[in-house]
Amino acid sequence: MKPSGTLTTLFKHHLWANLRLFEWCAGLSREPLDAVIPGPYGSIQDTLQHIVRAEQSYFSRISTGQLYRHPADAPPMSMAEMEHSIRMTGAGLVEWAPKVVAGDMVEIDWDGTLRQVPKAIILTQVINHATEHRAQIMVMMTQLGAEPPDISSWTYFDQKGE
Repeated sequence: MKPSGTLTTLFKHHLWANLRLFEWCAGLSREPLDAVIPGPYGSIQDTLQHIVRAEQSYFSRISTGQLYRHPADAPPMSMAEMEHSIRMTGAGLVEWAPKVVAGDMVEIDWDGTLRQVPKAIILTQVINHATEHRAQIMVMMTQLGAEPPDISSWTYFDQKGE
C-alpha cells in the first residue's frame, strides 16, 4: 500500500474517528443521546449535530470559498443523515486538504468584520473542533457508564495501517 501524505493521513483519521463515533452513537437509545452533563457543549445529540453542521461549513469554505448556510428552520438531522453528511464532508476533506497551498485564503465574517483567513487555518480548525467535541462525547458516555469506542491514532494505525 502506498503511504498517504501527512495531511491525507490526518484527514483519513479524522473521517474514521468521526464515523466510528457516529456509528457507535447510532446504536444508543434516546436516553443517553439526550442526556446533558454539565460542562460539554450540550447533549450528545446536540454535540453530534454541531460537529456535522460545523464540518459542512468548513468543507464549503475549503472547497468553494463560500459559507454553507444551514436553514435556520431545518429540523435536526437523523443519525443516518448525520452519518451520511460526515462521510461526504470527511471524504471531501481527505481530497481537498492536500490541495490547499500557502496563500489560499477565504473571506470570513469575523464578529462583523470581513477578514481574509488562510484555508490552512480552517483545516486546522476542522481537526481541532471535531477532536474537542468527540472527546466531550466520550467523557459524557463514560460518565453515563458506557465504554466509548477507541478512536485513537494508534487504533487507526492498527486497523488501517496508515
